[in-house]
Amino acid sequence: MTRKLYYENSYQKDFTAVVTDCQAFADTFRIYLDQTAFFPEGGGQSGDTGLLDGLEVFDTQEEKGLIWHCTRQAIAPGTQVTGQIDWQKRFGRMQQHSGEHIVSGLVHKHFHYNNVGFHLGETEVTLDFDGPITKKELLEIEQEANRALWDNRPIEITYPSKKTLTELKYRSKIAIEGQVRIVTIPGIDVCACCAPHVNQTGEIGLIKLTGVQSHRGGVRICLLAGARALADYEEKEQNAKAISALLSVKEKDTAKAAEHLKQENYSLIGQILQLKKALIQQKAAAVPEGSKNIVFFEQDLDAATAREFVNLLTIRCTGTAGVFIGNDETGYRYILGSSAEDVRPLCRRLNDAFQGKGGGKPEMVQGSLHGTRKALEAALAQYLPSL
Repeated sequence: MTRKLYYENSYQKDFTAVVTDCQAFADTFRIYLDQTAFFPEGGGQSGDTGLLDGLEVFDTQEEKGLIWHCTRQAIAPGTQVTGQIDWQKRFGRMQQHSGEHIVSGLVHKHFHYNNVGFHLGETEVTLDFDGPITKKELLEIEQEANRALWDNRPIEITYPSKKTLTELKYRSKIAIEGQVRIVTIPGIDVCACCAPHVNQTGEIGLIKLTGVQSHRGGVRICLLAGARALADYEEKEQNAKAISALLSVKEKDTAKAAEHLKQENYSLIGQILQLKKALIQQKAAAVPEGSKNIVFFEQDLDAATAREFVNLLTIRCTGTAGVFIGNDETGYRYILGSSAEDVRPLCRRLNDAFQGKGGGKPEMVQGSLHGTRKALEAALAQYLPSL
């Protein structure tokens, strides 16, 4: 059994130990110590990283009470080593995990939902609950969680006897064999947990719930705490300042200004569409009635306007009408139509010749292809001789 120093003092950053075993595993090594401050993966939290005598420890795992440290070089058994955990990463995880307990405890307290999933990732924490929570309710949970930080409540670690456990109401996602470690935040949460935590809620600094979405009949909440929450705020503040400068409004007015800009943009798009429709009507009207085949190349037309253009052209011609939208660099989208002929054979020939794809009904097809306008015009002149 490995002595778990992180349970004796979760703030211990370095320690000395003796290597008890070293096992090769693929192109890495598993270093076993008689004692360690490295927390192994468990309870939804990744294993600690750091150094052993200057060698990188890139992961920590545990099996049957034995903890191994993953390295890329061997260390001989019997060697006394000095270990240093990556404290910035460890403390950040302690902030996230303690923050998660506060939020999960409050959700359980107010809604009686169970935390059915938890993942402490490198960028955010996700919490899954087995019931619905609205955005308004989530904001209330966030505010109450931060008040718990301002109270600077103690976070208590206990190891109750089996008899005491039978009388204790506590949260636990899985059945636990052997000694149960209970993490208590007075008035907020009582939960079985194997991970290191901060000593006081005030050390978490800040809790921010950044999103909620439906998930398997309940909800998934995204959480940031401590330094991560501060970094998120700083990034959003920079974005808000940049947007306010671009819109020439105060930061508090950016949403209103963006909505005004959006509506203005919709209006302009509508005007452009009307102008494009007027233009294609003019172009179609200029085509002599009774023309055999007719093809137009356009730089920019939306799909609906392009189909309308082809419909107008099929009225003017007795053969095939086509519209090609795009340029030589990015390729062309096309629509072909006819009121008298099956245009699918022409579609297949174009696709074969120009690495295209597409299809449709006998009276109209659409697709995309790659080639130059010059090559396309030459091919169309061959396929549609009257062009």
